[in-house]
Formats: sequence, C-alpha cells, structure tokens
Amino acid sequence: MTRDVAARTGMIKTACIHACFFPALQGLKSKMSGSIETSSIFCTDTPNQIKNKINKYAFSGGQDSAEKQRELGANLDVDVAYQYLRFFLEDEAEFLEIGRKYQKGELLTGEVKKRAISVIQEVVATHQKNRAKVTDEIIKDFMSRKEIDPLPATFRK
Repeated sequence: MTRDVAARTGMIKTACIHACFFPALQGLKSKMSGSIETSSIFCTDTPNQIKNKINKYAFSGGQDSAEKQRELGANLDVDVAYQYLRFFLEDEAEFLEIGRKYQKGELLTGEVKKRAISVIQEVVATHQKNRAKVTDEIIKDFMSRKEIDPLPATFRK
C-alpha cells in the first residue's frame, strides 16, 4: 500500500530490505538473549570472554573427531564461527578460502574458531575504544531536538 500512495504523493516508492541476523552461539535453532550470557557476544565483553564464549559455546559444523573432519569436512551452513566470519571478516578472499578449506576438511574447527576470535576481538575493541570517546556533551547534542525537513529533497520527484 505504501508504494501505491507514494506515487500519488510525489514521493519515491519504498523498497524491501532483506537482512540477515547473527546466529546465537548455540546455533541457528536457538535465540540470542540478553539474559543468557552464553548465547551471544556483547559489545562490553573482554577479549578473554569472547575467546571463552566462542571456544566453549559456538556451535560447530565440524565433525566429532579430527580424523572425520579431515575426511568429511564441515557443514558451513550451521557452523557459528564461520557464520560470524561472514559478518566480520572484511577480506572476502580470505573468507572464501577459509570456507573452501574448512568444507574440504583441510581446516579444523579450532582453527576457524581461532580466526573468528581474533576478528571479533578486534571489532569489539574498536567499538569499546570509540564508545569511550562519547561524552555527555555529545549525547546531549545527539538527543537534542533539531529542525528537520519533513520531505527531504532526495524524496521529491
């Protein structure tokens, strides 16, 4: 309905946005919860907490032994550490190479988790450093009432 009305009011038609969510550490069939400390990685977690959570709780798509893993490879669709790399690892070539090797059994679960830990620790540390720079003055300015154009030029025909 919004798309129909937009044309009559001189606005640009809206578009659909598809979004993927991070899986919970326990896997795709469980949910993240702020009250369950082990279901997710928080922006306030220490590097050691991140390491422990991924090593201990991140659901693996690997096999139950190193021999089987080398023979059968991993299921990338359910492996949480690999899925987290999909979101956080900026080097696409490295991500694809990890996936190729992990799926073929050339990488073990611990190796993929180790890479995920280092990448996520770096992202969280950067966030924490930037968050520490936020002052009460910045928050006050951000939250203050500002005049806005009810119909910005980019939405006018």
